[in-house]
Amino acid sequence: MAVNVYSTSITQETMSRHDIIAWVNDIVSLNYTKVEQLCSGAAYCQFMDMLFPGCISLKKVKFQAKLEHEYIHNFKLLQASFKRMNVDKVIPVEKLVKGRFQDNLDFIQWFKKFYDANYDGKEYDPVEARQGQDAIPPPDPGEQIFNLPKKSHHANSPTAGKRQQSPQRCVLSCLLVPSPPSASWCLCPSGHAPLLAGASPWPSDARDLAVARAGCSLYIPGAGC
Repeated sequence: MAVNVYSTSITQETMSRHDIIAWVNDIVSLNYTKVEQLCSGAAYCQFMDMLFPGCISLKKVKFQAKLEHEYIHNFKLLQASFKRMNVDKVIPVEKLVKGRFQDNLDFIQWFKKFYDANYDGKEYDPVEARQGQDAIPPPDPGEQIFNLPKKSHHANSPTAGKRQQSPQRCVLSCLLVPSPPSASWCLCPSGHAPLLAGASPWPSDARDLAVARAGCSLYIPGAGC
């Protein structure tokens, strides 16, 4: 079983961000450049395999994880190994997988203390233990945020790539016809369909519909269009 350790403001001895990431790379043969990259959980899984052989299956660890759900997968494996070895530490998975610096620094500082309390000095080949899996560092969380492809507001528009044309106002001219009585037919110079205006026997909603279908934007009942 594991030796549990607890960090407090009195007992905690911390390392700089550069020293702690250099230590991680040296022990488990990784090429991390930032503390934030520990958010994938893969390094911790390998540490547990080193400290307690058989407590975790490295075949299940996603050493090339790039997405949050893959990070969560790795941390679930880590949680299972903690439970198996009776480690009391609660893993703040939701915070760690976001890749924020301080959350990941705090956890690796604790883990370094845990490692020192449990490592027995035996030899361990991390590359051989991974059985050929390439351990590719996860992308920098900052790059994931700021290098997202920019979305065009008009990308899905049916007129994308076409020149936007402003709607044209149709000016209607009236031709009086003898039938039906007290009515006038309006013809749009743009070639739209003839419209009935003035004292029209049409219901107002039908008349408005005809105006809309013709694409005309000017309609003044009783004023000769």
